[in-house]
Amino acid sequence: MPVALRMTGRQYGTLRRHLFPGDGNEAVSIGICGRHQGRNGHVLLLRKLLHIPHNECRVRRPDRVTWPTTTLGPLLLEAAAKHYAVIKFHSHPGGYRRFSGTDDEADAELFSSVHGWTDGPDPHASIVVLPDGGMFGRAVHVDGVFEELSRIAVAGDDLAYLDSSTDDGVLDVALDRQARMFGEATTRRMRRLAVGIVGCSGTGGPTVEMLGRLAVGRMVLVDPDRVGYENLPRIPNSTAAHAAAEELKVNVLARAVEAMGLGTTVEVIPENLAESPAAVRALASVDVLFGCVDSVEGRHVLNRLAAFYSLPYLDVGVKLIAKDSGVVEEVCGAVHYVQPDGPSLLDRGVYSLEQLRAEALRRSNPAAYRDLLREKYIQGVVEPRPAVVTVNTQFAAMMLNEFLARLHPYRLDSNREYAVVRSSLAQMQSYYEADADRDGSLAGHVGRGDTSPLLDMPELTEPGRSS
Repeated sequence: MPVALRMTGRQYGTLRRHLFPGDGNEAVSIGICGRHQGRNGHVLLLRKLLHIPHNECRVRRPDRVTWPTTTLGPLLLEAAAKHYAVIKFHSHPGGYRRFSGTDDEADAELFSSVHGWTDGPDPHASIVVLPDGGMFGRAVHVDGVFEELSRIAVAGDDLAYLDSSTDDGVLDVALDRQARMFGEATTRRMRRLAVGIVGCSGTGGPTVEMLGRLAVGRMVLVDPDRVGYENLPRIPNSTAAHAAAEELKVNVLARAVEAMGLGTTVEVIPENLAESPAAVRALASVDVLFGCVDSVEGRHVLNRLAAFYSLPYLDVGVKLIAKDSGVVEEVCGAVHYVQPDGPSLLDRGVYSLEQLRAEALRRSNPAAYRDLLREKYIQGVVEPRPAVVTVNTQFAAMMLNEFLARLHPYRLDSNREYAVVRSSLAQMQSYYEADADRDGSLAGHVGRGDTSPLLDMPELTEPGRSS
């Protein structure tokens, strides 16, 4: 089963600063990783780093580094107690793009001890970081066998996916013009990516349509609702026949994507994310999360998913305010790009804890919600506003262009300057906000991976699973 590694942009930045101090000699850092065991492979999620001080290394040369493993005691104890993986990072300052014979000997010795300490069958890993920013790595199994990592993913201001195999054959002629814009490498990368889309209606429908046309490799669609006649003006490919049959939105969109013939596979989960362990596990295996929901609970769970599983998360929200007379007061929307250890949507004030509690109560106990609302102990959940397909599609496209800008950076300014993009169609103005240079409130959960209950949320307890 393939083994992959994910880390955040901040983690990668601290690694590079330590591993390349400017003296041309190798350096080393050790990390521990949470784990996600999915149907498509085993994913290591970098959680914590210990940088071995340069002056404590016994040998530091351009082609060799040795260091005292006695400093690993606390990390090994934590890895054993929490079933974490141990991961070794070291640099090749000369740019050598293979593990050396010295590396083979050092890893065999180190990970034999690590497996003994942690006493489990699951793999650990060793990574080489190169001066040009590249990385490659291997899993180390309990029997001492080395296996090349299938992917190393970095979710930072930019998105990096370093795959062990990149030969996809001849590029489909249908994608030729797309490749002329973003390059053949980016177009091929899209084919290897899996994306999760939560919400398949106003903004979710156009998002699914566009990702299908971009020929993304795999989609996971999450939405419990069925097509109604009120959906026909704004969900692409929905018809009166779908509404009459009350078909699931995810099924309608999945068939439309598969009919495009561009090779995208689709998994559908017609469940509410806030109470679906199956949806959380499926989304934990994708590479990018897209939030197309107007619920506070959905956004909150997506943000926790992004942190626990070290995933980038893009969120789109649309607001259209019109008077009964038909006069439009405001048409606006916002796209948020959320990094796993950066400020969350809660930190940015997109929703409040009071709104979260109110929405959760309305879902779990509608009678109690109505009582507390009537007695003014809570504020009510915001009711849906008007929706128009042209507006929804425009903001969905903004979100996907934001994703493409981070997958294939093309802006004149750093992507860091565009953590939030707001646009008012009434004012014909756009506004941009840079990412705050601080940890988000969920940073302490980054890289925890599979927990019991999932995401530390009782609603996501899985029958038959124990921590």
